[in-house]
Amino acid sequence: MERPDAIIMDDIGTRFGDYWVHRHLNLKVNCGEILAIVGGSGTGKTTLLRAMMGLVPIAEGTLTFLGKNPQTLTLREQTALRQRWGVLFQQGALFSALTVFENIAFPLREWGHLTRAEINDLVALKLQMVGLKPNDAWKLPAELSGGMTKRVALARALAMEAEILLLDEPTSGLDPIAASDFDALLRQVHADIGFTVVMVSHDLDSLAATASRVAVLADHQVLTVGSLNEVQAVDHPYIRAFFHGERGERLLNSLRATGELPSLPNADRSDWQRRSDPAPAPP
Repeated sequence: MERPDAIIMDDIGTRFGDYWVHRHLNLKVNCGEILAIVGGSGTGKTTLLRAMMGLVPIAEGTLTFLGKNPQTLTLREQTALRQRWGVLFQQGALFSALTVFENIAFPLREWGHLTRAEINDLVALKLQMVGLKPNDAWKLPAELSGGMTKRVALARALAMEAEILLLDEPTSGLDPIAASDFDALLRQVHADIGFTVVMVSHDLDSLAATASRVAVLADHQVLTVGSLNEVQAVDHPYIRAFFHGERGERLLNSLRATGELPSLPNADRSDWQRRSDPAPAPP
């Protein structure tokens, strides 16, 4: 039996008072992919993620999550659906008074109906999965580095064997080495388990390292969605600024040099790109 799409947002609108954050927004997240959402400040990236989770009400349109419309479900059915996704918040959002072990065990105790021995085994497994040592289990969040905090938060998000993982700026606040390590960890765990990832990010290196597809938010909608190569070729002011500024061009040229991002043939390139090419040398 074919699996349903992970998430479908059809003609979605969200608003705060009279201000519309999104209007007539459409987006489909495929099962098993890593979809990155990018957009300028104020375009509603995190709001869109929260709307997927039901933390922000949808003013219009229809959300389908793993083949189910949450608005049509009973409270018990909504609770069961929520247990099928995990969330990694921007700063990790660990409980500061709980140890690493207790943070990871928290959802298992709340929803898992498991014995103490089973919880112990599962926490040990999740620690190993995210590359942490057994002794790290007894540390408090204040004793963790930024990279370790993100790893613990990832372990907690996966504690209930989530089918969909929602990440809000997962590499925010990390130094380049820790961010690269987290990207590698996400790729490895995703390859091992095969869950679906929706990730809000502004980190170009992280997009290139992890994303199957990229969705760009602009003008209250999803402007475009596709591979990094397809998206960076779209003619729009935000895309020009984001992907073709100094940092973006440096990354794209590096990817092209290694063959990870093939150059588009001239026939497929937009007018603004052709106009920016240097004129041919006279014969």
